[in-house]
Amino acid sequence: MIVSGDWLTRPSTQAVCKMLEGGGHQALLVGGCVRNALLGVPVSDIDISSDARPERVMALAKDAGLKAIPTGIDHGTITVVADGIPHEITTFRKDVETDGRRAVVAFSDTVEDDAHRRDFTMNALYVRSDGTLVDPLGGLVDLKARRFRFIDDAGQRIREDYLRILRYFRFHAWYGDPDAGIDADALSAIAENADGLTRLSKERVGSEMLKLLAAPNPAPSIAAMRQCGALFPVLNGADDRALAPLVHLEEQLGQAPNALRRLAALGGANVSEALRLSKKQAVDFQVLRDEIGATTPPDELGYRLGAERAVSVVLLRAAMLEMPLNATDATAAIAGAAAQFPVTAKDLIDQFQGPALGTKLKALEAAWIASHFELTKEQLLAL
Repeated sequence: MIVSGDWLTRPSTQAVCKMLEGGGHQALLVGGCVRNALLGVPVSDIDISSDARPERVMALAKDAGLKAIPTGIDHGTITVVADGIPHEITTFRKDVETDGRRAVVAFSDTVEDDAHRRDFTMNALYVRSDGTLVDPLGGLVDLKARRFRFIDDAGQRIREDYLRILRYFRFHAWYGDPDAGIDADALSAIAENADGLTRLSKERVGSEMLKLLAAPNPAPSIAAMRQCGALFPVLNGADDRALAPLVHLEEQLGQAPNALRRLAALGGANVSEALRLSKKQAVDFQVLRDEIGATTPPDELGYRLGAERAVSVVLLRAAMLEMPLNATDATAAIAGAAAQFPVTAKDLIDQFQGPALGTKLKALEAAWIASHFELTKEQLLAL
């Protein structure tokens, strides 16, 4: 089978491959770039596997006039930059020892060894620079069926790095066949090893969960996580009952997926800390959670929170309170975000000073909001 695409044929990528091949080594593009190309979705990062050792890659890049960065030289990874595009080149490896968070690896000379240490069969597909597909483990069949399976023994793959549990659900949410369900052997192995998730760093967990929640429809994957005991170890107290309705309402309103909105639907204990959200993410999450049960009108939500947050609250209220979506609420939220209070301190300074000025401004603003932003400047100043 021949694989094609601009990601493969562009001069920069071909130059990096020829650099390796010209030095007598293999250059096999692998992982997400191959998987995405075969699934017909955009390709971003370019990863290349090779039998060339890291020092050899550095030397070949220098001879070819390409910039080489030892981004992960201890693990066999060198980033070679061509035409401004980074290409991560990693020496074939095999695992020697693992502790569930990181692996001790040894370099190998065969693509078969490299394939067996990867996570899922469809991530163990390789492509040569001429487009020839190399499929050591039969992953193409699974990819065509959009079926995610762990390589070899699922439990062993998970215990090598417990993050693979979350990666499994993320990939299924993004690329799996929703009608086919989730592989029973995978779910069984995940259930047996779910406690290992507590050994992962919160940063790694948070990154994976947000990527999962950004999928077009993460609800089936999140439900499967709950059913096999993989949700509570990373998000204690989460409740996914409103997630599927929320996704439906997002589609109904034409809203793009929003990971934080969906996270707000799940809730849980100490979410910001559990997932190590950034300061901005933590603030956004808490605002959404606080407003779900509040009575702030949609137009005022838009004025105070901005259109994106306000529309998210409108969607969350409908999904979590099991109410039908009122499209006019979203329209009001967007209109509120565009409203501008017409009175300034300069308009009142002749009559009010100090704290009294601030009090009067707030009173007029409250009256203006209560009028749904209809009172004019003249009408407000007459109050």
